Amino acid sequence: MSTPTGPLRLLRQHRGHTVVIYVILVIGAVLWLFPMITAVRASLAFGGPGNYLTVITGTFNGVSLPRTFVNSLIIAALHALIVCSVGSLAGYTFSKIRFPGREAVYYGVLIFLAVPAVAILVPVYWITGQLALFNTHIGVALPEAALTLPFAVLLLRNYADGIPDDLVEAASIDGAGHGRIYRQIFLPLARPALVNLGALSVMWSLQDFLFPSTILKDPELTTAAQAVQTIQSGFGPSPTQTSQYFAALVLLAVPALVLVVTGLRFITSGITQGGLKE
Repeated sequence: MSTPTGPLRLLRQHRGHTVVIYVILVIGAVLWLFPMITAVRASLAFGGPGNYLTVITGTFNGVSLPRTFVNSLIIAALHALIVCSVGSLAGYTFSKIRFPGREAVYYGVLIFLAVPAVAILVPVYWITGQLALFNTHIGVALPEAALTLPFAVLLLRNYADGIPDDLVEAASIDGAGHGRIYRQIFLPLARPALVNLGALSVMWSLQDFLFPSTILKDPELTTAAQAVQTIQSGFGPSPTQTSQYFAALVLLAVPALVLVVTGLRFITSGITQGGLKE
C-alpha cells in the first residue's frame, strides 16, 4: 500500500489535533443552535403546529408576517442591485483606469469601512426627509448601500486586480473603450465576486434593524427584522399566545437561514476565486 502524501498524510499525523478541532466546532454549533432549538420547542409547547398557521394568517399590531417578508426582500434586492452596480463600476475604475489621485481616492473610500451606522443616522434622517423618501423601500436601501459600498469597492477592486491587464490592452487595441471592456470582459469574469457580494448584501439587509426603524413608520412596510419587536405587544400573556409569539420569531428567522444555507456555496466560491491571482 502506498504511503499517503500531501494533506492526507498531514491529517493522519495530526489526527489528535483534528479531533480537538471537530469537538470545538460541534460545541460552537450547539451553542449557536441552542436559541433556535429553544424557540422551536416553545412555539410548539401550547397549541402545537397550529401556532404557525395562526401567525401566518393573522395580523398583529397592524403587521402581517408574510408582508414583512416581502418588504424585507424588496429592500434587500434594491440594496444588492445598488451595491453590485456601483461597486463593480468603482472596482473596475480603481483597478484598470489610471487617473491622478487614484490611490488617494481609493483609500479615502476604504476609510468609510470604519464608519458605524449610528454615526450617519442624523444625516440620513435629514437627507431622507429632503428627498421625501420616508416610508419607501428605496429610502431604506440607499443608506444600507452607502454603508456596504466601501466593502464592495475593496472586494471588486481586488478581484479586478487579478484579471490580466493583457486582456484590457488587447481589447483597447481592437478599438474597445472602457465601457465595452467593462461590460464584455470585466462583468463576465467578475461574476463569482458579484454573486458573493449580492448574497452578502441581501443577508446584511435582512438583518438590518436600525434604518428600517428610522425611516419606515407605516405598519404595512414593516420588515422582518422590525417585526420581532413590533408584534411583541400584539400577543397576550397566556401560554398559547406566548407559544404563538415564539412561532412568529421562528418564522421571522427563516428567510435569513434559507439565504445562508443556499448562498453559502456562492459566498465561499466568490471569496476563494477572488483571492486567486494570475
